[in-house]
Amino acid sequence: MHAIEKQKSPMQSLAESVLDAHTANFWLQKINPLWSVSQPLGKIIEIQSAATDTVSLKIKVNRHFLMGKAGQHHPVIVEIAGRRYERTYSLTQLDQYHVLLTVKRIAQGVVSQWLCNTAKVGDVLHFGQPYGDMTVTPEQQPALILLAAGSGITPMYSLLKALDYSNKISTQTITLMYWVKQHADAAFANYFESLAQQHANFKVHIFHTQEAPCDARLNKNHIDFIKDLSNSTVYACGPSGFVNTAEQLFTSAKNFKSEAFSLTPIISDEGGFINVTLTKSNKTIAIPKGQSILVGLEQQNIQPQHGCRMGICNKCSCNKVQGATKNLVNGVENTEPRNSLRICVNSAQTDLIIDI
Repeated sequence: MHAIEKQKSPMQSLAESVLDAHTANFWLQKINPLWSVSQPLGKIIEIQSAATDTVSLKIKVNRHFLMGKAGQHHPVIVEIAGRRYERTYSLTQLDQYHVLLTVKRIAQGVVSQWLCNTAKVGDVLHFGQPYGDMTVTPEQQPALILLAAGSGITPMYSLLKALDYSNKISTQTITLMYWVKQHADAAFANYFESLAQQHANFKVHIFHTQEAPCDARLNKNHIDFIKDLSNSTVYACGPSGFVNTAEQLFTSAKNFKSEAFSLTPIISDEGGFINVTLTKSNKTIAIPKGQSILVGLEQQNIQPQHGCRMGICNKCSCNKVQGATKNLVNGVENTEPRNSLRICVNSAQTDLIIDI
């Protein structure tokens, strides 16, 4: 993380003394879009294509922005057609005042579509506090295995940039295994290949699953790429199905850390709906089986508090009074009452009562 001197300017001190924070921010940003009493803000200063349907936005941040550790995620808040949207992305620190936000365009993704197609140099984004534990610690094992699928490469890129910057990449054995559909989908490929040329202990394997000759998806044969798995720390990031497979395959690793950025619906022979009772709003609604509770509620025009939609930030957590749920990332079922429930990564398996 970086530490920036946070002394108030005379103008900000005057603004705070005579105006409320909201009004002060309004007038401060008329002078400079990054000035704020307390808001973490960033201005887009450069946009580049990183891969097919993927862009990298170079962002200058203000003094309120808290730089996360490499591998963590930040809430990113944008305003589109008068409505504020929050999504979570892994940022890469470039220097004390700049970060890189890499975004893959999603077909139905309102925010990703805006960031890839509409955002322009000069636009200002709002940020939340960083979170996530998929970081490299000082006591980390010397051998690292990085597994990424699709846009799951962004936290891995952040980790490698940090290790490269601190010169630790030359002292660790690192294997990066990265799955994409086609060659053009591989973001940062040139950087990874350059690292492999500079450091004999860094190995990169990029697999293309939909381009002839097609490479296999993650399976037990890929363990052969690892020399000493029992003394390695494994990081995995990608869709929930990919992360779940990685967790099952790499059970003998010394440490395993993972994050899933999208959920794989549960395939069930039983169709139909589940009744969910919301105690605080005194409603009972029916949502489809096999999808996250959050999505089911949103489809019924109920908007619970949420953040990352990946089960990391815990903003959507609520008390489960009664009922059975299944975690969409790892398949674990929970039938115990009075448990904390992250509705973004759990589906209802029976009628459910939750404190929302």
